[in-house]
Amino acid sequence: MVAAAVVVAASLLVDRLIGDPHSRYHPVAMIGRFIGWWGIPARYPPGIQRAVGIAGAFTTVFLFAAPFALVQFAAPWYLYLLLAPFLLKACLAWRALEEHVAAVVRALESESIDAGRSTVGMMVSRETAHLDREHVLSAAYESMTENLVDSIISPLFYFGLFGLAGAAAFRAVNTMDAMLGYRDERIRIGWFAARADDVLNFIPARLTGLILLAYFAAQGRFGPAWAALRRDRKKRPGFNGGIPMAVIAGGVGIRLEKPGVYTIGDPEMTLAEGGAGIVRAVRAATVIFAISEIAALFLLGSMSYS
Repeated sequence: MVAAAVVVAASLLVDRLIGDPHSRYHPVAMIGRFIGWWGIPARYPPGIQRAVGIAGAFTTVFLFAAPFALVQFAAPWYLYLLLAPFLLKACLAWRALEEHVAAVVRALESESIDAGRSTVGMMVSRETAHLDREHVLSAAYESMTENLVDSIISPLFYFGLFGLAGAAAFRAVNTMDAMLGYRDERIRIGWFAARADDVLNFIPARLTGLILLAYFAAQGRFGPAWAALRRDRKKRPGFNGGIPMAVIAGGVGIRLEKPGVYTIGDPEMTLAEGGAGIVRAVRAATVIFAISEIAALFLLGSMSYS
């Protein structure tokens, strides 16, 4: 348990120092290519696509998690402490979230609205060609606030429960959901991965909401954060992503909007004015959760030695 606590801290340090290297050999990129190979609906008759999706999901989780489990259960302690921070970091994307949003902001400020639209189009699946400046920023910050759970809190949560194998299994499921969990021709083959992702994010999303409420309470913004959570958390499709989005929107005082789909929060300020507050909230939730997990792991470790 003590070693696991050290790994959590070290993985976040590695993330801040190196971010996500753009390499085709990154573990998530490699498993993404595997998902892209088997997850093509046109290869299978509609009647078996759900079964293919289930079989593909279990196979993907096994292949991705197996090397992580090998290090977790078979590596000597010194090799574990050397490799585990980098393996856990491969399941995280904290710095990358900030970098992607910063790239959108830079494109809007130093280039043009078209550059901003093109840059944010690499973060979201919606059509961006006709978005105005505020909706370009909204798309970017929606991605950041939703992915606070998917890309940071949930991997740490499952590492705390099940070690490297747990974090890797979650990352595999979440990657499948990101690639296949859509209501188009992929609906049958991606159904199982989408539901599994919903289930796995259920507890982490609510823990994140509680942490964010505590953070905004300390900022004197509990009332607006709580009001937005109660009113807007169910507006976004799915029952997890709307929680961090609503609390942050209410706590910071900005509006997140996907035109024609949902509006979350009240615009006390523009997203250009509130962007730094969004980034601070994501950082605070990450640090608070990590410190809490590290403390819990140290406590459990000390109890096991007593």
